Amino acid sequence: MLAQTTLRSVLGQHELDEMLSNRATLKTDVQDILDARTKHWGIDVSAVEIRDIQLTDNMVKAIAKQAEAERDRRAKVIHADAEFRAAQTLTNAATILASVPAAMQLRYLQTLTEVGGENNSNHQNPDADRYRQTVSGSRDQERGGGTPSTNGRKVPTLSGPV
Repeated sequence: MLAQTTLRSVLGQHELDEMLSNRATLKTDVQDILDARTKHWGIDVSAVEIRDIQLTDNMVKAIAKQAEAERDRRAKVIHADAEFRAAQTLTNAATILASVPAAMQLRYLQTLTEVGGENNSNHQNPDADRYRQTVSGSRDQERGGGTPSTNGRKVPTLSGPV
């Protein structure tokens, strides 16, 4: 009777998956408690074996839910780590492209090549010089630089709702 009570007490101190995977720890805990309680009777517990832990259906369901929650947690951590690495890579790429103006032009041309090879479709692309002047002009205006230089050309303006 003392062994059963002690076993229930020890099992109650551990999580469900620990009960199934760490039987050696449970055996040691039970043996230590039994030795302490039976020593004054002159009984020495030489071995403890836990052969079969029978769980109720509710316990099995609880273990399954706990395992599923752990898998979901791990999946979310892996996904968040991948998103973080992707953001770092994009930041590094943007820094490199911003530091060398020709790199941005080469990337633009590479993108055109990739898009042009898909589905034999036609694409209309803006004149790169006009695009560059429009973008740099709007940046100059944001910085308070006024109207961009047009070098004698008509530069299209962006208008409409933003």
